[in-house]
Amino acid sequence: MLCPLDCEYLHEAHMHERVPEVDLAKIPNIEVNLTEKFLQENEGPLFILGSAVFESTAGSQGATDYDAREALEALIVSYKAMQTGLFYESKPVNPYAAAIYELVQRRVQEVRDLKEQGDPAAIELRDSAILGMLIFLQRLEYRNNNGRKRSRAFLEILLKFYGIQLKTAANSPEPEAPLVIL
Repeated sequence: MLCPLDCEYLHEAHMHERVPEVDLAKIPNIEVNLTEKFLQENEGPLFILGSAVFESTAGSQGATDYDAREALEALIVSYKAMQTGLFYESKPVNPYAAAIYELVQRRVQEVRDLKEQGDPAAIELRDSAILGMLIFLQRLEYRNNNGRKRSRAFLEILLKFYGIQLKTAANSPEPEAPLVIL
C-alpha cells in the first residue's frame, strides 16, 4: 500500500530526496518546442488537463507516476494522430492509466460542449494546445519522477498546485449578487 498523497512523511521525504539526473535523450517529444509564450497563452488548457490528471489519481491509493506517464503517452499518441486527420484512440490497458486517460478526455469534451452551448466562460480547446500541454505535463513527470517503481513525486506536485486550487474553489461561497442602490 502506498502513502496517501497528503501524507506529511511523504512530503518530508520528497523535500530531502535527490532526484536523479534526467537524460534529455530519453525524454520523448523533445523535438517539440514549447515556448514560454505558448505556455502562458495556454494556461486554461493546462489547468483543465493537469487538474484532470490530479483528480483521477487523488482518490486512488495505488496510482503512481508511471501510471500518469503511461496515460500521458497514450493521450499524446491520440492527439498527434488527430493532427494528421486520423482518429486513433490509444487507451492504456493499465486500469490506473486508463482512468487518467478517460477523465482527461471527458474534461476536454465537457469544456468543448460548454463552448458549443455558447457559455461565455468556456475556453476554446484547440487540439494543438492540448497536445502541447500534454507534452509539457509529460516533461514535468519525467523531470520529477525519482525513478522508483512506486514513485509519486509528480503526483505530489500536482497535489500541491491543483489540490489547493480545487479545494479553494470548492469551499469558496457563491458570490453574492451586486447590491444596487436606487
